[in-house]
Amino acid sequence: MKNFFKQTVVSILTLEAALLIRRTKPTIIAITGSVGKTSTKDAIFTVLKNHKKTRKSEKSFNSDIGVPLSVLGLPNAWNNPVLWFWNLVEGLFIALFSRNYPEVLVLECGVDRPGDMTRLTAWLKPHIVVITRLPDVPVHVEYFSSPAAVSKEKLELASALVADGTFIYNHDDSQLQAALASIRQASVGFSRYAPTHFNASGDAVVYHDDVPVGSSLTLSHLDEKVVVKVYGSLGIQTSYTFAAAAAVAAQFAIPLSSVAESLVNHVSPPGRMRVIPGIKGSCLIDDTYNSSPIAVETALTTMRELRGFKRKIAVLGDMLELGQFSTREHERMGELVATAVDVLFTVGIRSRKTAEGALEHGLSEKYIRQYEDAEKAGKELQAFLEPGDVVLIKGSQGIRAERIVEEVMAEPERAFELLVRQDASWQSRW
Repeated sequence: MKNFFKQTVVSILTLEAALLIRRTKPTIIAITGSVGKTSTKDAIFTVLKNHKKTRKSEKSFNSDIGVPLSVLGLPNAWNNPVLWFWNLVEGLFIALFSRNYPEVLVLECGVDRPGDMTRLTAWLKPHIVVITRLPDVPVHVEYFSSPAAVSKEKLELASALVADGTFIYNHDDSQLQAALASIRQASVGFSRYAPTHFNASGDAVVYHDDVPVGSSLTLSHLDEKVVVKVYGSLGIQTSYTFAAAAAVAAQFAIPLSSVAESLVNHVSPPGRMRVIPGIKGSCLIDDTYNSSPIAVETALTTMRELRGFKRKIAVLGDMLELGQFSTREHERMGELVATAVDVLFTVGIRSRKTAEGALEHGLSEKYIRQYEDAEKAGKELQAFLEPGDVVLIKGSQGIRAERIVEEVMAEPERAFELLVRQDASWQSRW
């Protein structure tokens, strides 16, 4: 009954969203990939919003129900059937009669199961498609026959481009480079390493009083170069996010200088390498939105590059939905941990393999602690922390690693403002 109700709601909302798009004809920017979708979506919105009337997907509304809700501008009613009924009524009114609709929609498009993208592209025909990255072992691979099947599903979004559309892709990704042969529309690359249309380079951590406060990087296109600084978050993924945003901005004739001016005030989404003051004079790097092998690898690279701290601590929860790749990838993360941090806390059964990998590759057993749940790990971390520590906290959504951050952040009263999954629907779950 519950599945029937959901399918009915999704079908009606999808029809309403398709009708609204057909009537108002906005420019549609659709973003997919296995990492960085939400951050890229938000950066694109930041550079466009002062030039075009633009709407973006709220939070990570990227599913079969999230995308039509974003198009219609409606909230998620979660488990409230009455609110869903009113959403359907309001959605119909918006589809038929709304005026002053946004000129541009920036939509995040995710894939959980085979067929998800096929169903989405049956009614959504984007003008610009942005693909962030297709890693070797993506999250959700558990539900597909292979990682290649996940990549193929995501690439269907590019196949849905309108005839005169533009494909914007990560030029450092060999899978995406190979996919160019099947793209009929114009293609624009962005990168951190391989030279292409839009490059990000020279990324570095910005410090204030020996505490990391943000990142800086140089964006370049043809003979134009600009330096961009972003405060409140760290990581090399910012280079890709901003380069992708610059590539999209160029499609609207927005110069690189304007892109840089807009991004100065950009704030990364909660749970994406956000820098948060911790208790006892520690520094927290909150990367708790979700987790996958490539995301953990990237976060540990950032930890390795940080300087000036007494101890580097990684708190890593299980990476879920990896299927047959789970054991191998958790062990591989342990190998990386041994080269990047001084202390490892693991959370969850799968992450025991991370601890084993770290031990095998040289991290002393006395600096490895293992926990079954986030609550216990948070309380133990609170007692363990000392002034001068920097802590990376990361895990898949089901681990609820944001609860660890709340336990050790200097201002827990700001949790609703700074952390992920703070609304009532999430707080009522396990």
